[in-house]
Amino acid sequence: MSYSHQSMGSGSRNERGYEFGRTYVVRPKGKHQATLVWLHGLGDNGSSSSQLMESLHLPNIKWICPTAPTRPVSSLGGFTCTAWFDVGEISEGGHDDMEGLDASASHIANLLCSEPADVKVGIGGFSMGAAISLYSATCYALGRYGTGHSYPINLRAVVGLSGWLPGWKSIRNKIERSYEAARRASSLPIILTHGMADDVVPYRFGEKSAQSLGMAGFRQTVFKPYQGLGHYTVPKEMDEVVHWLTTRLGLEGSR
Repeated sequence: MSYSHQSMGSGSRNERGYEFGRTYVVRPKGKHQATLVWLHGLGDNGSSSSQLMESLHLPNIKWICPTAPTRPVSSLGGFTCTAWFDVGEISEGGHDDMEGLDASASHIANLLCSEPADVKVGIGGFSMGAAISLYSATCYALGRYGTGHSYPINLRAVVGLSGWLPGWKSIRNKIERSYEAARRASSLPIILTHGMADDVVPYRFGEKSAQSLGMAGFRQTVFKPYQGLGHYTVPKEMDEVVHWLTTRLGLEGSR
C-alpha cells in the first residue's frame, strides 16, 4: 500500500486550536481519474479508512484519508476522541456545531485544492464522516461555508454511509434563494446508504436526510436502505458504492 504522510496541522480555520491528525493516501493503481477524501466515524482514524479503500476495486481513484482532531465530545459526556465536530444526541431539534463543521469542511477542501484540473473530486464517509460529506455538499451548492467564506471545490460526487445531514431543516430554504445554488445542487450526484437496524444513527435520520436533500433540489440523490444492517458496513453495500462511483465518475476500471 502506498501511503504518504501529510502533516496538515490545524491550518483549517479551526479557531479552537484542535489539530487534525495524520493523513493517509492510497494511490491509484491505474489511470488517475478521480480523487476522493474518505472520512472515518467517531473515534476512528485515517489509517483504517485507507485500509478499507485499498480493498475496493477502484483502480482509477486516489483516496485521501485524513484523521479528525481529538476533542471532547458531548454525546460521550465530554470524553475526548477523534471527532470531526462536536455532537450531542442526534435528534430533530439538535444543535449543530457550526464552527466544528466549517473547520473540518475547510480542512477537507484544502486536501483537494491541489488536485489536477482534469481529475474529478469527491467526498465520502461513514457515520459522522458521512455527516461532514453531506455538509460539504451543501457548502458546495451554496458556494460558501456557514461562516460565509467561499467554498473552493467543484464537487462531482458525495457518498454518505450510515450518516445524517447537519442543518437538514433549513437547507431547502437556503438553496431556493439562489439560482446558482439550485443549479449546483441539481448537478451533484449523492448516494446515501443506511442500515434499517442502525442503533447509533437511527435509520429515520438517514431517510429524513435523503428526503431533505431531494426536496432542496439535490435531484441526483440516491438512498439505499439495508434490511437488518446495524451501524457498520457490509460488502454488498460497498459493492453498490463501487458501482455507483464507477458509473457516476465515468471511470475506466481495469480495462
